[in-house]
Amino acid sequence: MQQYHQLMQHILNQGVLKSNRTGIGTLSVFGYQMRFNLQEGFPLVTTKKVHLKSIVHELIWFINGDTNIRYLVENGVNIWNEWPFQSYLKKQGKEEELPKYSAAWTEELKNFKSRIIEDSDFAKEWGELGPVYGRQWRNFEGIDQITQVIEDIKKSPDSRRLLVSAWNPKDIPVMAKSGLPPCHTLFQFYVADGKLSCQLYQRSADVFLGVPFNIASYALLTMMIAQVCNLGLGDFVHTLGDAHIYENHLDQVKEQLSRDFKPLPQMKINRAVKDLFAFKYEDFSLENYDPHPAIKGQVAV
Repeated sequence: MQQYHQLMQHILNQGVLKSNRTGIGTLSVFGYQMRFNLQEGFPLVTTKKVHLKSIVHELIWFINGDTNIRYLVENGVNIWNEWPFQSYLKKQGKEEELPKYSAAWTEELKNFKSRIIEDSDFAKEWGELGPVYGRQWRNFEGIDQITQVIEDIKKSPDSRRLLVSAWNPKDIPVMAKSGLPPCHTLFQFYVADGKLSCQLYQRSADVFLGVPFNIASYALLTMMIAQVCNLGLGDFVHTLGDAHIYENHLDQVKEQLSRDFKPLPQMKINRAVKDLFAFKYEDFSLENYDPHPAIKGQVAV
């Protein structure tokens, strides 16, 4: 994962200070690209522990076209909770009395998650994020883009139109309910020498917290689609627009940069699964992952 460390160092060296909607400043660069050969190992960061369970469940959630956090919360995945929770607090008039990450805020979030799991009506109202990734992947103005791109890879592997877009301008204002229009906006597949590669364009990249998840998620998606299309593995190419480090992550980034790399792990996938929509969490096994300890950082909501 040397490429990822080079990105962080590049931002520290060349980044400019910018403000943004979260109120937490960033060091930012515009335009950056990394390339990972998927035959060399699974590109999961080793200089801090990354929660693979969240990555796998979120990807299954996307693929199934789900846009409600209930499935995620039920499976112990909390990476989307803050956005609908803040929307809930605002509508309840509690946003000012419960400052983000205070003890009272944390306790209220715990109660919010419990209600999402236990109360289907509450989950339907407050756990729904709007037409975010899953909706656009599976129902973009009536088009199931994931099913279509798999069919196209099988029938026309040399096509230059093997794309999936999550950026639907009509739905961007509606996605404001989640507080986060798609960051990873467009991905394209490429077949050469019997190998499948994928390039992602990500308009906005939280380099410390988000990018390790994004790399692993799209690498895994590429592996899954390669399997169902009977193809080998090529590269995952990650192209970033606004790549930034939040000011409250600078110390964590420097700590991570001081750590030595460890060998990449291997991702084993149940070879019996030939339908992308049939994959379950139990079909994935990560082997030889021996990372440094996790480094905590607060997400900017």
